[in-house]
Amino acid sequence: MNIDTFFSNYIIEDNYRWLENTNSIEAKEWIDIQNSMAKKYLFKCTAKTHSFRAIENYSHTKNKIPHKKGDYFFTYGYYTDLGVAALFYRRDMNFPLELLVDPNYISSKDKIVLKNYFVSKDSKLLAYQFSRNGSDWGEVKVVSLNNGVHLDDYLTGLKFSNLAWEGNGFFYSTFEQTNKFGKTVGQKVFYHKIGTDQAEDKLIFRRRNNPLANFDFITTSDERYFILEEYNRQTHKTNIFYIDYATEQHNLKPLLTNSSSRVSIVDSHEGKFIGETFHQSNYGTIIEIDPDNPYKWKKIIPEFPEAILLDAIPFSDRIVAIFESKNHPVISVFDYSGNNLFDLAMPLASSISGFSGSGDDEDLYFSMKSYTIPSIVYKFNIKTFKKELMQKTTVNYDFTQIEYKEVNYMSDDSISISMILVYKKGLILDGANPTLLSTYGGFGVVNTPSFDPGIVFFVKKGGVYAFANVRGGGDKGKKWALAGRGTHKQSSFDDFIAAAEYLIEEKYTSPDKLAITGASNGGLVVAVAAIQRPDLFKAVVPVVAPFDMIRFEKFTVGSLHADEYGSVSDSIGFENIYGFSPLTNIKEDVNYPSMLVITSENDDRVPPFHSYKFVARMQSRSAQKNPILLKIEKQAGHYGASTWTDFLREESDLFGFVLYQLTKKE
Repeated sequence: MNIDTFFSNYIIEDNYRWLENTNSIEAKEWIDIQNSMAKKYLFKCTAKTHSFRAIENYSHTKNKIPHKKGDYFFTYGYYTDLGVAALFYRRDMNFPLELLVDPNYISSKDKIVLKNYFVSKDSKLLAYQFSRNGSDWGEVKVVSLNNGVHLDDYLTGLKFSNLAWEGNGFFYSTFEQTNKFGKTVGQKVFYHKIGTDQAEDKLIFRRRNNPLANFDFITTSDERYFILEEYNRQTHKTNIFYIDYATEQHNLKPLLTNSSSRVSIVDSHEGKFIGETFHQSNYGTIIEIDPDNPYKWKKIIPEFPEAILLDAIPFSDRIVAIFESKNHPVISVFDYSGNNLFDLAMPLASSISGFSGSGDDEDLYFSMKSYTIPSIVYKFNIKTFKKELMQKTTVNYDFTQIEYKEVNYMSDDSISISMILVYKKGLILDGANPTLLSTYGGFGVVNTPSFDPGIVFFVKKGGVYAFANVRGGGDKGKKWALAGRGTHKQSSFDDFIAAAEYLIEEKYTSPDKLAITGASNGGLVVAVAAIQRPDLFKAVVPVVAPFDMIRFEKFTVGSLHADEYGSVSDSIGFENIYGFSPLTNIKEDVNYPSMLVITSENDDRVPPFHSYKFVARMQSRSAQKNPILLKIEKQAGHYGASTWTDFLREESDLFGFVLYQLTKKE
């Protein structure tokens, strides 16, 4: 047993710290037993509900989503059911796709996932980043777009890094790597010249006296400028530096220093920087910054009430801006004088992505998708505003029989919260509908829907899927995010509990028919709700969730998230975290709802032993009669399954478990 004392008044016993050593014989034996138990139980669930076959059937959709980078169009695609997505390309949309990067050739033993790719300005080279077995740690290789031949360039040690081309090379960043679950600190930015060894790469920037400082960087589309943004999580101040390659001296110069306003530079236009102010204004604006007069900003696109700025894509004489307004995405086109030239509102609870291309392109491609609708690809002209369906997306179910509805409910402190409901037409409000409630609610993230064949399966079985936009997310802007952050984190949990109460009061469901799920921060929210209000739920599925918030800061990226959760190093932060940490607040005499806790063995963002310790503590109590299962994804990280087959199994286990719990006869 380990005993920790905080501020002389709090003594915390930790009987399961031995599970933090995931390589120990004892831990491995315990993990094998848990996986075996879960496998047997989940086999019964999937067999009873026929979830695997149905979800596999609903997952078969036909679409190719093009992303234009330089002179080429790129798309990810599967050409084997067992493999991960490969990268294909073509010079023209009328040409057939050619295979460019096959992950299966990188390694025969590791599961390789392509993370992102970046094309040089002359469209001759493509640098791509990939990871092994789900890890956040990335590697880079370079391939010729002329003939598909790989160069000798090979980089390792990247984490949370983009790549930014300039001349005959690109910028990237690394972190110091101590061990598998060690703290992620000490970011460094380097420049790699094509044809050289990584050991020769030039160090561009580091902050020796602040290992928790974070850097983001880009090169502008014309490669004139390199922009580096530094954020200090202790002081919440921002520094922005830049290099102007049009001048003789290519030195890193300050643009903004010690600024309390967080600005993200997205590109340049006629020698001026184009930036987004997500963190300064409540809903976000687009501004122009003159490097010769950097503290006098010109506002190009103002803040719009009830419209969150999600993205801004500058072109030669147009800016395409993506907003989220009352759960509808909106595509807007502006000129650089700020004139609104066009608006296009998309369907409720959908999301859009794309609009990549060269600065002088007029025809852009984007895709629209939703929970039960896979990606539909359109071509959009930013001069004529004509929208044209590019290719037909096929599904093997009648999506027109599925309804979407936005409702608003009140929190305990009388705050209106929106929630999206998805269900079959003709739903009867008799309190007997199997319902799955989900959320995210953290880091100011605006959650946009993705196609999920598991939701199609659940809805087709008569279920209701609900997503609650609780405080802590970014769905209503910066103020909404701050209202669920730090010492206000309990508001996220209260909002989620209020969503469950609303669904029950309005006769959508009942406690015996209600399940909850969420991933990462969303997994924390559902775990806290289950611990604080176990009477409301029948089944709970937290995925890659942090459970031991008292020790959260000691591993991987935990120390970088003190602004979201607070820190146990100060008394106020400790008392707040102590009040909601799921592992800490398990009660000895409560039979909690049935749980399927899902984690990944290589999750180096939220280490899997969070889940191990939580499950071990839950199972140790004699009061626990409902099943507590632990499923550990092998060769996977924070985002779970990396192959198509693994994805289908993960989906069928989750939705099979939920549906079995909500429909089985006691």
